[in-house]
Order: sequence, then structure tokens, then C-alpha cells
Amino acid sequence: MMRTTEQLTRIFGQEAATRVSTARLLVVGAGGIGCELLKDLSMSGFQHIEAVDLDTIDLSNLNRQFLFQRRHIKRPKSEVAVQAIRDFNPGIDAHARQANIKEPTFDVDWFSQFDLVLNALDNLDARRHVNTMCLAAHVPLIESGTAGYLGQVTAIKGGETECFECHPKPVERKTFPICTIRSTPSAPIHCIVWAKNYLFAQLFGERQDDEDMTAEEDAENMEELKQLREESMALAKLTEAMGSPEFARVVFEKVFSGDIARLLSMPDMWKHRQPPTQLDYDELESAALGSDFDPTSPGTHTAMSLTDAFVLFKYTAGRLAQRLDSDGQGGSISFDKDDEDALNFVAATASLRSYVFGIDQTSIFETKAMAGNIIPAIATTNAVVAGMMVTQAIMVVSEQMSRCHTAYVSYNSKRSRSVLSEPLATPNPTCAVCRRRYLTLRVADLSRTTLGDVVDYLHMLAETENNLYLGEDISIVEGSRILYDLDFEDNMEKSMEELDLGRGRMITVTREDLDDVENVAATVPVVLSIAGPRVEDGGQPLDLDIEGFGLVPEFAPLPPPTIDEAAPSGDQLHFADDDVAVVVDDSDGDEGLATLNHAENVNDISDELAKRKLSDIGIRGESPVKRRAVATDDETTISE
Repeated sequence: MMRTTEQLTRIFGQEAATRVSTARLLVVGAGGIGCELLKDLSMSGFQHIEAVDLDTIDLSNLNRQFLFQRRHIKRPKSEVAVQAIRDFNPGIDAHARQANIKEPTFDVDWFSQFDLVLNALDNLDARRHVNTMCLAAHVPLIESGTAGYLGQVTAIKGGETECFECHPKPVERKTFPICTIRSTPSAPIHCIVWAKNYLFAQLFGERQDDEDMTAEEDAENMEELKQLREESMALAKLTEAMGSPEFARVVFEKVFSGDIARLLSMPDMWKHRQPPTQLDYDELESAALGSDFDPTSPGTHTAMSLTDAFVLFKYTAGRLAQRLDSDGQGGSISFDKDDEDALNFVAATASLRSYVFGIDQTSIFETKAMAGNIIPAIATTNAVVAGMMVTQAIMVVSEQMSRCHTAYVSYNSKRSRSVLSEPLATPNPTCAVCRRRYLTLRVADLSRTTLGDVVDYLHMLAETENNLYLGEDISIVEGSRILYDLDFEDNMEKSMEELDLGRGRMITVTREDLDDVENVAATVPVVLSIAGPRVEDGGQPLDLDIEGFGLVPEFAPLPPPTIDEAAPSGDQLHFADDDVAVVVDDSDGDEGLATLNHAENVNDISDELAKRKLSDIGIRGESPVKRRAVATDDETTISE
């Protein structure tokens, strides 16, 4: 590592090289990006690395996760990856954990031991969790992601830059209505879900018809669910023909002819949709006689013709039936994207169903990605992103945050550059995650300390230099669970243990009375990360203590609300029956700021929940904004 240290010194300076060699890093994820990242970190002078990943190595990982080999299949990714970087750099202090990063064990104290966290995750929920934990532990984060030829890297530091949740992330839909899957598919994914979770599962595996398919509790969908189960039972009877030469025919004629004929017998269903087309087994079998398609080696990157899909269906149905028949124990085959017979059967039947309903075709490669819930990954993109992460990491640990940037990888043959960058953005002032004061609540005895003790302690702080400016009227929530407010004190005598508020949990404390508040901090909720007591010099731990006051960043006042920031029409706010609130700009002396029955302004609203909801969208006190909130018996819509 001597040469690496010399190179770092020349590029970044002696101080940066020293900080790199002493910094403690946490790498979350040891997959596509993680493998490249761990390799690069170990060869760039970083000497103290801990890697966490829950997964084990799969055959499909080997084409892009180059720290793994075939002999490593089924072993933990983190352990194999860490052993590999130890081989690269024998003197490195590297450790591995096979665990879920969301486990309570990995609390704020655990995150605080690191100088930098690097995310190499493809799981949105886990990325959000790590983002929050880094904010709570006041540890900078390098966030990354790839999808095909696209990639992104950015540095996150609480109070200075945007966090991962400063802007909403699209949520990938993973479940589909049963009626769509069963009767009216309109996209390739609908056909793939049908082929994998309905047809394959009923014929060869354990029943999985509830997975990826949901039904609302209404009469129409309940009837769909009932009919789907009846069809499943009928399909299960077809397994009696398994192993016979007629097996493929009886399955084909059931799902691509008989079931389609039943759908066509309901003309009202096709008034505004293209009707499906029945397929004929004998016609396709005749067409297949002149085909040179080889089902033992189908092309994976091009869509199949109707005849080719038929040939592949016959071949894989026979192969899977033979495998079950040879088992002799009435077993089952679980779908695995790396099982060629299973994947090709799903691809063929999904393709046939797409032809039936006039839907665009997908290749076997694309089917594998969707059926296996795979985010497309390309080794080159992972390598580029990992390299950019290491560059950012060096600047962060050497306290050169101002030199960091958000970088994007975007391949385009018409563009001379594939990597673009922009300065780090400042925090979104309305972000519900990073516009928080993160502190650590240390509790000596969770079974003895009550929620009332915590409330009293928070009020006591108002008389100290660590005043949180929360006032007397506060609310305390944990996730979506309300623990305390002035109108709900049922939990005051319950212990933290009884309330399941243990190590690793977070509670949010919000000031409810924002009238005439001059201190900006008072408008920012406090998030308390629950941790164990800190004992120093052999002393006794305090029953309750709060730490981290000096680490809380300064917050700018919220900008005046604009119409663009108004809640979308249809948001539900609960008011007293028939109340009507009108808020207009008072700059021209119009009607005044607010009217709610006989209330002069929002401050006079008697319904505390209504007032709180208005406050959440920026309508509070005497705010001069153009808004109109019209409340009915059951909902309130916000509009210009």
C-alpha cells in the first residue's frame, strides 16, 4: 500500500492520505456495485472496512460480481467479498456480516462508529433506512445506484446537502389485480406473472396464486378470485396427464383455447378492448414442422415468433414433466430464474399469451429480469459508479465536502461524454426526513422508565442550555403510531418496554403550538433515537439522557408557501361537519386570512387535528397565502 499512499498524497495531499488510511468505512451491500466498491476501496488506501449484506451468492451473480466464483455459490456475499479483498491487500482490517441492515442491533451507536457509510443497495426500503440512520448518527453517506447503462452517485451530509428522501422516489408496483392477470392483461409483465405464478405454479410447483396478485374486497374481484381458484383446480387435474405424450396438448388447449373461448363468450368485456385470439394446437404443430428453431438453445435477446414460442413450450413442458415424474415422490419444482427449463417455460407461455392478447413480446432475457424481479445490471456501469464512489469517499473523509458532486452515468452514442456531474444540492426545506433535529435518547432501564418520564425530561430541558423550544403542547409518535399528545395520555404510565420502544427505535417529538414562534428550531421536529446508557469512568448511568445537541445543524426558516406546494386535490383533512376554511392573500385587503364558521383565522379553529393538518401544508397562524380548503362531512380538498 506504500505506492497507493504516495499517489494519494500527490493528488489529495498528505492530510487526506492520512485520513484515508485511518477512516472507518461501512459498506452496505456486496452485490454488483458492492463487489467493485470493496475491491476499489481496498486498493485505494482505505484500511478499515466493514461490509454488511444479507444475501448469498447465486449462479446469476457470476457474470458481473467478479469477486465470486462458482465454488462460492450459496455462501454469504459479504464473507466471500471480504475474503477476496483481504487477498488483494493482506494488511487490511476488513470484517463481514451476513445480516439485515434494518435489524435493531444496527442502532445509532453502531452507525456512529464509522466515519463514512457507502450504500451499494438495490432495495429502496433499505436505502431509505440507511439514509435515516446516517442522519441520526450524523455520519456522511455516499449513495449510489445503477440500472442498465444508467448510474448515479451523490454525497449526503445532514444539514448541508439533499438527503435520499428530499425528493419522492417512484415505487415499483409488485402486485397486480387478479382480474387483470386472469382476464384482461395489457402489458408484458401481466403475462409473465400469469405464466410464473399461475400456470407454472399450478402445474409443477406449490400453489403461489396469491403472490404478485391482489384482489380488493368487492363483489366483482371476489367473484374473479373464486373463478381463478376453480380454474386452478381444473388445471391441477391436468397433471394426471403429466408424463404422457398428450400432456403439452391438454395444457395448451385448456389455457390458450378453452379459457380464451370462455372470455370471448362475454362480449361486454371487449366493447372497449381488443378481444383475444384463440390459438390452435394442430395449426401451430404443422407450422413447427418447417421451423429450424432449436429449443435446446433458444436465443435469449430476441423476441420469439409464435411458432418458436409454441416449440419451446412443448419442449420445456415435457422436460419439466419428466423431471417431476423421475422424482417419483409427488414433489414440486420451485421457479428459479437460473433453472433453464423453468425460465424457458415461463418465457414461452408468457409469449404465447402475449400473442393471444396482442401485447408486445419480450425476450427470454427480459422475461428473466421481470420474473426474477431483477434490476438490470451491467458490470461496466457498476465499475464506473464504484470508482466515482471511491473518489467521493476520499474527499468526504478528508473533509473536502465542497469538492463533492452528484455524478450521472448515461450512455448515449451521440454524446461525447458518458459521465455528467452537477454541484451537490442543498436540503429540500420541506423534506420530512432531513428537516429534523436528530438526537440520541439514552435509557438506563427500559422496563422502569415510562413515557411520562420522557415527557417530563423534555419539559425539564426547557430550563437548561439544551432547550429544544418544544413548549408544553407536544405530540410524540413512532412511525404512524401516536404515543402522546395533550388529548391522548393513555401511555404516560406505560414503560418503554411495554410500548415496544427498545434500542434502535425512533420517536418523533413535535411542537403543536406554533403561534408567534420566533426560534426557527422550534418549528423543526425532534427525532430521538433510543439507545442504551453510556457509562464512563466506572460511574453509574443516568436514568435518562439526551445527547447530540452540538451536532444538530442550523435550519433556515421555511419559505412562504406557494400554490405549487399546496397539497394535491383530494387530500383528506378532517374538520368538524360543514366547516369551511377560506385563506386568501391579504396584500390587497380582501376578505381576510381565514374563515372557519365563526373563526377569525386558523388560530381560532377549535378542532386541533384540523389545525395540525393545515399546519402540515403550510397554513398556520396568519400566513398570507392563496389557498382554499373546503371541508365536507368526510373529506377536505385543497385547491387554488
